[in-house]
Amino acid sequence: MADIITRDGTWSFDGDTLRVVPGSKVHPVRQQLGEIAVPLRAVAGASFEPDRKGGRLRLRLRAGACPVLRAADGRLKDASDPYQLLVEKDRTGVAEYLVDEIRNALLIEQVPDGPVEGYLLPGPSVPVSGGGGDGTASFDGETIRLVWNWKAEDSKTAGGAVSFPVTEVSGVRWVPSIGLENGSLRFDRFGTVSSAPPKFDPYSLDLWGLSKREWTAVLVAAAVLVRMPEQPTAPAALGAAPEPAPAAASPAPAAVSAADDHDALLRRLRELGELREAGILTDEEFTTAKQAVLKRL
Repeated sequence: MADIITRDGTWSFDGDTLRVVPGSKVHPVRQQLGEIAVPLRAVAGASFEPDRKGGRLRLRLRAGACPVLRAADGRLKDASDPYQLLVEKDRTGVAEYLVDEIRNALLIEQVPDGPVEGYLLPGPSVPVSGGGGDGTASFDGETIRLVWNWKAEDSKTAGGAVSFPVTEVSGVRWVPSIGLENGSLRFDRFGTVSSAPPKFDPYSLDLWGLSKREWTAVLVAAAVLVRMPEQPTAPAALGAAPEPAPAAASPAPAAVSAADDHDALLRRLRELGELREAGILTDEEFTTAKQAVLKRL
């Protein structure tokens, strides 16, 4: 077990799962998302970036593994990213050790760093709500509800709150407010993609960026993404060209016998030796990875 506890939160890694727990005074997105259990097969890499105050841990996930990152599409600020952790100066050694443990596990388990065909994390739990600007969005797992405030345009408030089932949703798009440009949370329904600006669209929130709380709209978008009907691969859900449907899952393989598992570990030892001879692994990296394999033997 490798773990690190800081004021910004706690990360704990047991070789199979990284548990990410936010601190008590973090960005609303991380606070509302809560504890996340990240399976090793969803991880593409980990790094520690030192600075004069300590540094920052970063976990890089495989593309498409997390619905929150898919909904954000690279637009999350560092403070709101659940897969980053600020580290105090006296915890840098622990942070570097945690990174080494994650990297060694990825190497030993031969986890690919390419994209995945479907989400490997469940996304925000429901019910979930978020937003700001001219209203608030909420989602209970079945129905999306948009409630307007006094800042909304008359064209929205005149019709009252809007509710529609997730089965009608063909796409959801979240864009944060940047600079002088307003952001939005927009829902597309089958056959009715609106061209109206978000401030006039009854199926969109107009986000003004006046508070950190507005960023929580991305959690609503993520929760809807994983529950959309006949869900295409994540890029298509956000408006990109659809990808071919994945093949049907094959039956689960039978349990691996102890002898087969022993042989697999021996093969990994040979592969590690070949990686060192090829100059891909340093002697130190080889020794660390070798010890991890020997423990399993």
